Amino acid sequence: MMKKLLLHIFLLSGFIFVTEITYAQQLSQPKPFQDGEKLVYVARFGFIHAGEATFSLTEESFEGENVFHAKALANTIGLADRIYKVRDIYESYFDANNGLPYLAIRNISEGSYRYYNEVRYNHQKDIVISQKSGEHEVPDNMKDMLSAFYFFREAMLDDIEAIGDDIVFDTYFADEIFPLKMRYAGDEVIKTKLGRFNAMKFSPVVEPGRIFDSEDDVTIWISKDKNFVPLQIRIDLIIGSIKCDLTSYSGLKYPLKKIE
Repeated sequence: MMKKLLLHIFLLSGFIFVTEITYAQQLSQPKPFQDGEKLVYVARFGFIHAGEATFSLTEESFEGENVFHAKALANTIGLADRIYKVRDIYESYFDANNGLPYLAIRNISEGSYRYYNEVRYNHQKDIVISQKSGEHEVPDNMKDMLSAFYFFREAMLDDIEAIGDDIVFDTYFADEIFPLKMRYAGDEVIKTKLGRFNAMKFSPVVEPGRIFDSEDDVTIWISKDKNFVPLQIRIDLIIGSIKCDLTSYSGLKYPLKKIE
């Protein structure tokens, strides 16, 4: 359950912002990622290493279009794997130029639970077509969560101005339009397993209740350089805290700048 929560929060909590203005900006900005990028994160619950998430990106051809194929793999490890085995796969095929997805795949294996769905995106008609639930109308430039992760890095972070700024997010997930909000909380120097970095701090606004005490219980630190890579995520739950750290990477477009 901890690994499932980690990946869902990582993907759901913050990397989607779809408006006409940012879409136009995204087309003219250099991309902070490239073919071959790979990011590996390890989640800890206290002293327990609970799971691992790997994000990989390859440039491919999909139905005659030049696309990035993004894949996120999440799995439990160690004791958590023996208690509740998770093997989740998320995939997205999105346009290499404008970032709009053509196809999103969600392949879930969690304990005895299995779930598989494919969602097609028709941006000319502003619809999505789900294998599970059929056709749905959606807003312009709709993203799946994985393509939105890369879109956020490309189009958003240079436009943040003041602490407390809220960014409204929209994505299509689990056959629903999923609204979210990200709040910029300033810059910090963060210490990780890979060293010390200058980082931008964001707080996805979550709903208080059974899991969270307050709406600011999730924090994401993103490298303040040309890569805009998530360095660390902290999730404060009623039962304790989960911390997710970037532990290894390869294929970055720019050197990841550490503080000496």
